[in-house]
Amino acid sequence: MQALRILSALAVLFSVQPVHSQDFVDRIDPPFWWTDMPVERLQVMVHGDSLAQYDVRVDHPGVTVHKVLSGDSPNYRFIYLDIAPGTAPGKVTLEWVNPARSERPVGKTNFKLHGRAKRKIKGYDGSDAICLITPDRFANGDPDNDAIEGMREAPQRADDHGRHGGDLAGISDHLDYLSDMGYTAIWLNPLLENDQPQWSYHGYATTDYYQVDRRFGTNEAYRDLAEAARSKGVKLIMDMIMNHCGSEHPWMEDLPTDDWINNGGEFTPTTHRRTTLRDPYVAKSDYFDFTDGWFVKEMPDLNQREPLLADFLIQNTIWWIEYLGLSGIRMDTYPYADAKFMSHWTCEVRKAYPGLNICGEEWSLNPAVLAYWQAGKDNSNGYTSCLPGLLDFPLHHAFMQCMTEEETWHSNWVRLYEMLGNDFLYPDPFNHVIFPDNHDMSRVHTQLGDDVRKTRLAMAFFATTRGIPQFYYGTEILMSNTGDDSHGNIRSDFPGGWVGDATNGFSGDGLSQESLDFQDFTRRLLNWRQTSTAVHSGKLAHYVPEGGAYVYFRRDAASTVMVVLNQSDTTEALDVKRFDAVLRGRRNLTDALTGETINVEEDTLRVPGWQAWILEVE
Repeated sequence: MQALRILSALAVLFSVQPVHSQDFVDRIDPPFWWTDMPVERLQVMVHGDSLAQYDVRVDHPGVTVHKVLSGDSPNYRFIYLDIAPGTAPGKVTLEWVNPARSERPVGKTNFKLHGRAKRKIKGYDGSDAICLITPDRFANGDPDNDAIEGMREAPQRADDHGRHGGDLAGISDHLDYLSDMGYTAIWLNPLLENDQPQWSYHGYATTDYYQVDRRFGTNEAYRDLAEAARSKGVKLIMDMIMNHCGSEHPWMEDLPTDDWINNGGEFTPTTHRRTTLRDPYVAKSDYFDFTDGWFVKEMPDLNQREPLLADFLIQNTIWWIEYLGLSGIRMDTYPYADAKFMSHWTCEVRKAYPGLNICGEEWSLNPAVLAYWQAGKDNSNGYTSCLPGLLDFPLHHAFMQCMTEEETWHSNWVRLYEMLGNDFLYPDPFNHVIFPDNHDMSRVHTQLGDDVRKTRLAMAFFATTRGIPQFYYGTEILMSNTGDDSHGNIRSDFPGGWVGDATNGFSGDGLSQESLDFQDFTRRLLNWRQTSTAVHSGKLAHYVPEGGAYVYFRRDAASTVMVVLNQSDTTEALDVKRFDAVLRGRRNLTDALTGETINVEEDTLRVPGWQAWILEVE
């Protein structure tokens, strides 16, 4: 009987069976880390069968376990490590320990600490012109990765909403083209794994936060692209999503905590009522119906109020900044995530990388709504943010109104003039990203009725007004989606990016003369822009529009640029004495793009119809 009691006690003592780490650990995030990082505490999220039953030890000089936590699932351990400055790179061994018998580990998992690269993070700013690229639709540099065995969606180029095969190799192959066009930064739509059954090409339904989708390439290919771009003076901006993941993310089969996904993990659509975040009279139910609702069923809404998830998302951001040497982040659906978390996220990321720039997507036409989110804004409800800038949807909308809707009072430019007058609401309007179009709306040439005169005015305006200009790939060759405003068609293939294409936008073969001329105009415009410090960071002064003409100046201590946009069919005669507060009697004007001298006779500047003049003042 005594022997049976001893055997029973031993059975309890050894109920956690000794196993090798590969038998019960199937996932570790992040896959590795670096020494001497700007943050000293690291969360390691480990998944494996019944993992929560084990304690953890480490034995690496400079690395200590701060705490070990579990969620509601028995299969996760969240290990918080403190990594002291000066810690040597190398292998950190996580020892899994039976809490009932802690002397001997039941298994080991290796975690690599790399030496940190010596590079300075330089963010994008007003000196940059950004090219926005949808990777699946730009160029197919490696046809061998179009279809990946075991992944849910195969390529189908004939389907506007299918995968077409564009990839990281295709972008790398055409960096010279992008640089030659005058772009100094590229913003790539998301490249992380989207192993979804359909419509996975766009990248906004993440199924692995640490892995590039293999149909785009590899993590190493992404890093190589970043390094190659930097060598050509081109910065990299990563598109990120904190609000939601993909419905096929492994989390959905094994949630780390019961509250990891909003609304109990059940699809409940968002109301899209963004004003509820600032409304002083809002009902709490309306507030949470917006912020906790899902975009679509395929994009489960993440609960950033869960501390373990919040730490995971912040740390994932830092990992990609460090891995790629990013210059910036474009944050998708910024107001849809938890507002307090987004404040915490921006502040933590900016504290770690002060030189990094971040742009938030707030698709509102009301500048007061955008201003609420920007760093430095004194909000009545006390909300503070570290977000440097936003996508300037109000400015875009005002410009399009000027081009497409007749104004009976004063000038067709008045809406744009008055919208810029709302800049007093923003702590820093010059740090907003401005654009004629993007991947979620019809292309600018389509919005403007395929009228090249209007599209030229758009390019000139967004390249020279305040802010950081972004242009969508293909605008330079007048790509259009007339007749079909579906997202799949808006994000159509750049001609020449696939073997066998009849037209090649990279070489110009097969392009119409109109497209070739516009490509040349865009190239000259953006390359000139690189030289103009007045446009980069100079003051903006504009004048009340009259007739078809809108006149504004960019100036700094070194130079003055006069921009004249005429959207009428007839010549506008401008009395330049009106602008002498800036011109100070100067009348020597040179077309910045052609070098042509522009004559001012008897203080009158005659501006031909549909002219977009960018004039250097001597």
